Amino acid sequence: QLQLVESGGGLVQPGGSLRLSCAASGFTLDYYAISWFRQAPGKEREGVSCINSGGMTKYTDSVKGRFTISRDNAKNTVYLQMNSLKPEDTAIYYCAASRLVCRATSYSYDYWGQGTQVTVSS
Repeated sequence: QLQLVESGGGLVQPGGSLRLSCAASGFTLDYYAISWFRQAPGKEREGVSCINSGGMTKYTDSVKGRFTISRDNAKNTVYLQMNSLKPEDTAIYYCAASRLVCRATSYSYDYWGQGTQVTVSS
């Protein structure tokens, strides 16, 4: 079974921090780009960040300077460190894998996790 499993979500106050994890099983992430997407109720899914197989990273403008994506291939895991959280960051966060490079569209990704809820109270 090929799976991505997110963890680390929860309830935090504005200005707080969370670290999300995306762990792969059944395959190795070495040759995959991993993206984090998020979806809030009533809104479309949006890309948050991506790290490609070479370790290069991308961020959407709204999270630049606050979020950091990283990968630990030895642990077959990708992380999203989220600092200075805002209420508008509230969403279900999903990780997704694509071959080698980050993709512009969510339907280009091969594997998806089940999502983890992030709630920033106000």
